[in-house]
Amino acid sequence: MWITPEEVLLANALWVSERANPFFTLQRRKGHGRGGGITGLLVGTLDVVLDSSARVAPYRILHQTQDSQIYWSIACGSCRKEITEHWEWLEANLLQTLSIFENEEDITTFVKGKIQGIIAEENKSKESTEEEDSGKFREAELKMRKLFGMPDEEKLVNYYSCSYWKGRVPRQGWVYLSVNHLCFYSFLLGKEVTLVVQWTDVTQLEKNATLLFPESIRVTTRDTEHFFSMFLNINETFKLMEQLANIAMRQLLDNESFSADRTLPKPCKPHKNVSALKRDLDARAKNERYRATFRLTQDEKLDGHTDCTLWTPFSKMHVVGQMFVSNNYICFASKEEDLCQLIIPLREVSIVEKADSSSVLPSPLSISTKNKMTFLFANLKDRDFLVQRISDFLQRTPDKLWHDGKEQSDPPSPGFPSTSPPFSKESPPGWYYSSNLPTASQGLLSIFKRDAPEDLGPKATKEKMKEESWNIHFFEFGRGVCMYRTSKTRELVLKGIPESLRGELWMLFSGAQNEMATHPGYYAELVEQSMGRCTLATEEIERDLHRSMPEHHAFQNEIGIAALRRVLTAYACRNPNIGYCQAMNIVTSVLLLYCNEEQAFWLLVALCERMLPDYYNTRVVGALVDQGVFEELTRECLPLLYERMQELGVISTISLSWFLTLFLSVMPFESAVLVVDCFFYEGIKLIFQVSLAVLHANMEQLLACSDEGEAMTVLGRYLDNVVNKQTVSPPIPHLHALLTIGDEPPPEIDVFELIKASYEKFGSLRADVIEQMRFKQRLKVIQSLEDTAKRSVVRAIMTESAFSIEELEELFVLFKAKHIMSCYWGASTSAAERHDPSLPYLEQYRIDVGQFGQLFAALTPWGCGVHTPTIATRVFRLLDQNKDSLINFKEFVTGLSGMYHGDMTEKLKILFKLHLPPALCPEEAESALEATQFFTDDASPQDSPFLSDLDFLLQEVTSADCIKGAEAGDGTGNGNTENKKEKTQDYKYYLRMWAKEKEPKKETIKDLPKMNQEQFIEFCKTLYNMFSEDPCEQQLYHSIATVASLLLHIGEVGKKFSNHNGKKPENNLTSPSLEVPNLETEDESGSGNASGAQVSKAGEELMVPQLPSSDEEVKDDTSVSSYSVVSAGSLQCEDIADDTVLIGCGNQRRGSTLDADWSITFEQILASILTEPPLVDFFEKKVDIQVKMAACKAQRTVERQVSSSSEYELSLLSG
Repeated sequence: MWITPEEVLLANALWVSERANPFFTLQRRKGHGRGGGITGLLVGTLDVVLDSSARVAPYRILHQTQDSQIYWSIACGSCRKEITEHWEWLEANLLQTLSIFENEEDITTFVKGKIQGIIAEENKSKESTEEEDSGKFREAELKMRKLFGMPDEEKLVNYYSCSYWKGRVPRQGWVYLSVNHLCFYSFLLGKEVTLVVQWTDVTQLEKNATLLFPESIRVTTRDTEHFFSMFLNINETFKLMEQLANIAMRQLLDNESFSADRTLPKPCKPHKNVSALKRDLDARAKNERYRATFRLTQDEKLDGHTDCTLWTPFSKMHVVGQMFVSNNYICFASKEEDLCQLIIPLREVSIVEKADSSSVLPSPLSISTKNKMTFLFANLKDRDFLVQRISDFLQRTPDKLWHDGKEQSDPPSPGFPSTSPPFSKESPPGWYYSSNLPTASQGLLSIFKRDAPEDLGPKATKEKMKEESWNIHFFEFGRGVCMYRTSKTRELVLKGIPESLRGELWMLFSGAQNEMATHPGYYAELVEQSMGRCTLATEEIERDLHRSMPEHHAFQNEIGIAALRRVLTAYACRNPNIGYCQAMNIVTSVLLLYCNEEQAFWLLVALCERMLPDYYNTRVVGALVDQGVFEELTRECLPLLYERMQELGVISTISLSWFLTLFLSVMPFESAVLVVDCFFYEGIKLIFQVSLAVLHANMEQLLACSDEGEAMTVLGRYLDNVVNKQTVSPPIPHLHALLTIGDEPPPEIDVFELIKASYEKFGSLRADVIEQMRFKQRLKVIQSLEDTAKRSVVRAIMTESAFSIEELEELFVLFKAKHIMSCYWGASTSAAERHDPSLPYLEQYRIDVGQFGQLFAALTPWGCGVHTPTIATRVFRLLDQNKDSLINFKEFVTGLSGMYHGDMTEKLKILFKLHLPPALCPEEAESALEATQFFTDDASPQDSPFLSDLDFLLQEVTSADCIKGAEAGDGTGNGNTENKKEKTQDYKYYLRMWAKEKEPKKETIKDLPKMNQEQFIEFCKTLYNMFSEDPCEQQLYHSIATVASLLLHIGEVGKKFSNHNGKKPENNLTSPSLEVPNLETEDESGSGNASGAQVSKAGEELMVPQLPSSDEEVKDDTSVSSYSVVSAGSLQCEDIADDTVLIGCGNQRRGSTLDADWSITFEQILASILTEPPLVDFFEKKVDIQVKMAACKAQRTVERQVSSSSEYELSLLSG
């Protein structure tokens, strides 16, 4: 490629000049190309270790004038062909022009300007993303693609110098981290090491330090472990590896490919060694931390952050922390944890102004909100720029009316029709929905509590005191989304949120308040869309509605049930990937007790999509991940108990129900709802804390348990007796408690004490540590689920396939890898179309014709050289029965199984079908016209006697009694018609006939259609290509030439019979077919089916070893004529090459046009091939697919000694 001219002082150091003229020199790097010896090995090693550009470009062109000592590098190339093209262009376009110049400086200036102009033209067509990357980085990306054979779609994220450990020997080289692969390359003194690992294969990623591997990164796959060390910045490398592995796990989980963020602002100048993708991933990591810290929506992107101080009026002091600005929020977090946190939605901001600076308050910024709160920030480094950014975001913020703290407005009537418009509209008829049903416009608890007499006892007094404490807090710290959140807020939450404020504070702490405010009317639209819709999710919802807190009176009537139905169906409509999952009904029913429907919906969104990610999908991946985290935490915090629990297998059993329902299904309702209070404030770490506290409280009893059942009973009884003595609600009977009552009731445990103990003993848990542990467990869980899916697929298909279990598993891995690869390397269809989670595992993953072609070429036992892609396309069309241009694993295995394990007839049947529609397109057979000339031209010397005998035979046949033949030929059809007319046409008869048609019929060779001349020539072409690399190539060529010639003549004979009158005497129809078994060689097919206009009978009798014969003289004459054609040696097969055999090169003659009436049957082809032992041996030969699969596996660690520099160069170019 052309490069910006750079000055070169030492032109001949480590380079060898190969061509030269007065103005240019073409050079090759020592150690590349021919020769090299020890010098080449040393230079190659230096290039790898020092990351020399010569590693990717071993050729270059220099410009120099005669009197100058300075050389200018103007072009480089990775291969001789590329650099030669540049050299020839220079000679053709510049040499003559340069000879005119008199001044050498003018020559150099002209050359540099010309090269820069060429580069500028090339850059115009480049993508903008590529222009962001520095030249050094683009060079590294090109190097990666050449070394590892990656396509242009594979984007490099970053690369690092490191050592890869092979045994106890480190190999110094470079690790390349691309979006989908981890690659390593090293070349040291002739030893080349290449490693490629797909991120989707990684099962474990750890950073550790041992005596053997000092500060190393271990990458574990199902097959092996890889160790990398000697990083300059191991933390940065490991974080990037984590991100890329996480993206790969998301691909496995959601089947979504990675897409770069095009909205990322471009830097003022390109970073030297940082790609746009690396910046993108860094920005994503910051966005995720920002959103998790402040509970913001998934589409919120951090614009920037800066150090500052915030004036806190409640403590009369400036708090040091950081301000974060995004497109919809201004947030603040103190450096000291829990001191102060603040979220200001831009929709609430009314004024942003710069205050006067002073020595006490440098660079202050005042932000006022619509509810009369003012926030004063100071010590801002770049205040003017910050104000400008906030002003820009404010201009884009739509002005929506929203009154914070007043969401629970009084409804027009106490508990009846909602204010949401869709509920009052006329809805489509649905079996589960009626728009006339009453629904709750506020929390169900407040509606049904009005009928209960007021309790003025101590519990009510306690509840009033809690409400008063919160009102004081609101007065001091503010109310609504702009409230200051401090350690005092947490203390109040731990004491219990009063029932009247529970819905409001849940919305606030979860972030659902912000999402509802920015999407007015969204829930109403979803309810309207989901009305009357009947899906799998709605059926499951309907089944579980009456199982949701059936003991609570709010769900013993239609108001509660209808509200629950609408919230769940609306969410299933919003997120069809999740739809509905068991346990969602329990959580949602509790939300509805304290919130109105719209609030409950947005709380459910916050739970499913942010606070409990992946918990409620079909495979409950998130809950399984947190179950693994819980096991790890148990091992760290309660090591003795962990060992015992692992022996009993209890943790995996208990944790799913605890996490999925937030303890609501295992604790009494009044107690569990306090855990939910703390969960909405603290997040998932609170659930881990309480779980550990429960185990710790029961440690002695659990250690004494002898089996899983006993341990479950201990924990169940304990949780049943966790009570809330401060609740003002009437007690709700707990079903689980009723079933586990023993002789002596166990002591009651105060839920406040349990939560307090969890903070005292396990309050040191940090959210970032939990996220780190989640990542580690996510790799294990998703790969474990993949293994389970693989086993399920193999079990489902093993009875229908002749492959062994191990072979099927390996085939599934290859098929799945190709499917995943299609997600990120482009395909003709979208990832969503190729993956349908609602289908069985066997049919979920599908590949298109491009991916199938690659797999077919690697695995097929019928390699056809350059013809293989054509055959692959035909096989794909044959397997694609539903014509959606995709095939699943079952169809894929069915096709391969027939090729590897079918008998000869089955294999030939597949080949036969490949040359009939729909497998064969008309366009593919255009070359058949030329191909026929080979047979017809070569067979001309023996053509006349053969045809004369056939003409004689034809005359004998046609001179017979045609009337009898006509009756025989038409008798079956006419007779059936008359019989049908005579029959009584009753309904039962039609039903029987219809049922018979619907029954799947097993296809026989008689059901196969005839093959015309065009298709037959394509069939022969395929066979010739299949034999090209076989050890018995010449014998196979001779055999197929013989068979092809015979079949062409058979088709001619059949045409004459069919063209004569279309009616043949019965006795003469069967007679010619009976003479076949008497033939000794190829004429078994040649004359045996000469009159084969009707295939069924003739084909059946072809396989009979001894048949009665008549008219022996006619048959003998015919067979001799046929045999003489073959034995005359007219087809010189030994001289026919693989490529020339199918191209007609003779003169045009009467056989050079395709004959529409010519046709042959499968039985004729089968019988003809059976006469040739080489062909029979070829199709009956067993092929081991293990060899093919081993070669098809993803490239693993390869170490080879490079014996010469030419081999080294070839390895570079081949990747």
